[in-house]
Amino acid sequence: MRSRPYVPLMILLAGCMLTWRARSQEAIPLAGPLSSVLADMPGYSITNNTLSADERGVAGMSDYVARSYSRGGAVAFTTLVSYYARQTQGKTIHSPRNCLPGAGWEIVDGGATVIHVDGAALPVNRFVLRSGAATAVAYYWYQGRGRVTANEYAVKWNLLRDAAVLGHSEEALVRIVLPVSSSQRAPTANEPQVLQRTDSTARAIAARLVREVNAVLPSNRQALLTALR
Repeated sequence: MRSRPYVPLMILLAGCMLTWRARSQEAIPLAGPLSSVLADMPGYSITNNTLSADERGVAGMSDYVARSYSRGGAVAFTTLVSYYARQTQGKTIHSPRNCLPGAGWEIVDGGATVIHVDGAALPVNRFVLRSGAATAVAYYWYQGRGRVTANEYAVKWNLLRDAAVLGHSEEALVRIVLPVSSSQRAPTANEPQVLQRTDSTARAIAARLVREVNAVLPSNRQALLTALR
């Protein structure tokens, strides 16, 4: 009972220590080059895309790889893997849920789903997008520190906790966008029969991306590999 008057002080000191720990966190470099991620896709021609300095400045990533994969003269899908070696205020991952509408896309359907990778069910986000006559399907998730996460609130909580407790917050945003050709489209773009082929392709690409991104991440790689077995 004598210690009760000191409880607020102890809580304050603990909070100060956690805040200091979060602000002094390490920037963790990648274990391998992002350029190795999905660097070859048989049957596709690959184009490396470059983000402008302004785009990189707004996004705040430490490194990224953005590519277009074409077949038959048309873009079949695009990928973006952006890596954050250290997340701080103003330099955290931006959710595609907010960025895609800013790029002219309207989200017409979607939400959380799962992909299966080596027997593990992993959460990802899936959205059907529309811009004028164009329709596309986007998959994205957050990957790092031994986790694959879809929920933005869980991502924020994990970030705050790990920055304070572990002293590091490295993480990658992984995104796939697949245009739906006019020959595949139906009056309602979210009809399962219309998007089944697109989703099948997206899930196969996503599973490979999870493995290859995991191979270049710096922290807790074995933890995620174990979870995938």
